Amino acid sequence: MTPTEIAARTAWGEARGDGPDGMHAVLNVIGNRVKQPSWWGHDIAGVCQRPWQFSCWNSDDPNRAKLLAVTEQNAQFAIALKLAGFLVAGTLSDITHGADHYYSVHITPPLWANCQKPTAHIGDQLFFRLGPYGRAAGEVLA
Repeated sequence: MTPTEIAARTAWGEARGDGPDGMHAVLNVIGNRVKQPSWWGHDIAGVCQRPWQFSCWNSDDPNRAKLLAVTEQNAQFAIALKLAGFLVAGTLSDITHGADHYYSVHITPPLWANCQKPTAHIGDQLFFRLGPYGRAAGEVLA
């Protein structure tokens, strides 16, 4: 798979229920992580497929089989492909304000989100900018 396909499948698998804006936002998280190479990966494929980062790629996630099988005939996936093309070209605007983390409002907030202020609320997702070390961007260690 190409980087565009991997990014599109990730966005579709994670946020198709939130429409184009939700998929766009997930692509922003991917791009923001690629800009800060770290433990979460150094390129689009590495970031998207890093274990336990984007749950749609987890082997036990029901979305995995769906994301591997989806084609451009699916309208939402066609949109994800177009947006992912912009990500790969470096022309995707950042609607998350630098977010590199997110979670669904329908789950118990993860520990990393404790006392953090979201940079955006898009669809059913809250977005955060924490940096590769899990703290708010610019936060100084004591």
